[in-house]
Amino acid sequence: MSPMNAFDERIERAGKASLTCQRIDTLQVNLGRKCNQACAHCHQEASPQRDELMDWSTMEQVISAADSMGDVMVDITGGAPELNPHLRRFVTQLRRHGHPVMVRTNLTCLLEPEGEGMAEFYAEQGVELIASLNCYEEEEVRIQRGEGVFEGSIKALHMLNDLGYGKGGDLTLNLVYNHIGACLPPPQGTLEDDYHRILQEEFGVTFDHLFTITNMPLGRFRQHLEETGQLDDYMELLEGRFNAETVDPLMCRTQVCVRWDGALFDCDFNMARGIPVDCTVGHIAQFDPRVLEGR
Repeated sequence: MSPMNAFDERIERAGKASLTCQRIDTLQVNLGRKCNQACAHCHQEASPQRDELMDWSTMEQVISAADSMGDVMVDITGGAPELNPHLRRFVTQLRRHGHPVMVRTNLTCLLEPEGEGMAEFYAEQGVELIASLNCYEEEEVRIQRGEGVFEGSIKALHMLNDLGYGKGGDLTLNLVYNHIGACLPPPQGTLEDDYHRILQEEFGVTFDHLFTITNMPLGRFRQHLEETGQLDDYMELLEGRFNAETVDPLMCRTQVCVRWDGALFDCDFNMARGIPVDCTVGHIAQFDPRVLEGR
């Protein structure tokens, strides 16, 4: 029995309906694998050496697809989105067309030459930010993301706070926690309280909310699990901790992901695995929400 069939069977035993797309509220757009970091957990295996980048003609197709659905959210990710030379133009056009925009940033790219002025640009455009900060302790960040990343992240957070981000107002700044190692993250609510307290007390940083993410056994993280002989144990851990309550709000039920070349996927993880959407519309140039909904 294939893993997908086993998963479907598990959902059925839990009394849940089959896993299908209910509607499309969000277009998640991966602008490419180029990044100024090379994180140990990255399922996309992004790095400074990668050269996959979305071109402007594909971005125009994304804008047309978004326009066909009204005020759909456009969730921009990477790699580091700031390293795509068309990002400003893309965001400006999306906002001009009335679409809410979210950008997933690794924070330190805002300090790179390519990211100069991007924080101010995000604020001017009213862009919601989701920022990666895998721990509030320097050593943990160094292990996962490299030397100097923690200090740079705190500097970028101060810059965003000074612009009004993370103050509970219109400029939303949420953080994302990725755990280190073959284990599950702590409870989100408890960890969020710790982040608020420690970042405020020790660094004078504020933010809105924290999201915890369980690392998928893909990309560099999978390589690490295989090299350390932990892959089977981690897979058993994930299966054993299956939570049926997470099925209904799964992102794939309300979104479509667009790769830098325009190919369509159910989620960013399927994109990393190379598993496209299971329907007749496979590219943003053919985008048809009526076909993609219910897939």
